[in-house]
Amino acid sequence: MRTFALVGHLAPTGDAFTLDDLPGSAGRMDILCRCVHAALSLSHGIRRDAEIHLLLLGPPDPPKDVLIRGASVRSLSPDERSTAALIRKALAIPVGEMFRESGPGILVRRGDLSGLVTGGDYAVLSETGEDVRTRRDLPAGFLLSDHLDFTTGEEGDLAALPRISVGPRVLHADHAIAVLQNELDRREAGWS
Repeated sequence: MRTFALVGHLAPTGDAFTLDDLPGSAGRMDILCRCVHAALSLSHGIRRDAEIHLLLLGPPDPPKDVLIRGASVRSLSPDERSTAALIRKALAIPVGEMFRESGPGILVRRGDLSGLVTGGDYAVLSETGEDVRTRRDLPAGFLLSDHLDFTTGEEGDLAALPRISVGPRVLHADHAIAVLQNELDRREAGWS
């Protein structure tokens, strides 16, 4: 299973955001939606071997972890607005430490970055990391930040994790996921 986790520093943790302003008043929810599609979408299909955690840290009730599983998600349309509506529906249900399902393949719980990486097999996608094409073994999970850098506290949680880069230039988070998915596909198919 390929796992991606994206920290949304400003993304709302309640359902009171408008679908008409995803980049602004919805705390850059547009970035998170694009990352969902980069992680899970194929031409005319869904990657059943991938999942993505959206770690939301914005108001009113942080932190929350929205998990979208490719193996079981339904009604994932290729546009940001409908994906944001699915996330908003997940944020409308009361949660605790255990995941609750808001719809097929979409789960939510109270959770943060520290709890996610504890005991997990993750690497941080970073422009200063080791080249993904020269690295022999890759972990099952990959962590990214939204348009903001990881905070000092988050960097502390991630200090022991390896850093991997998808290329010499800084890419948008969704583009980095797409490039990484391509590299993983190539390896799985035996391409060198």
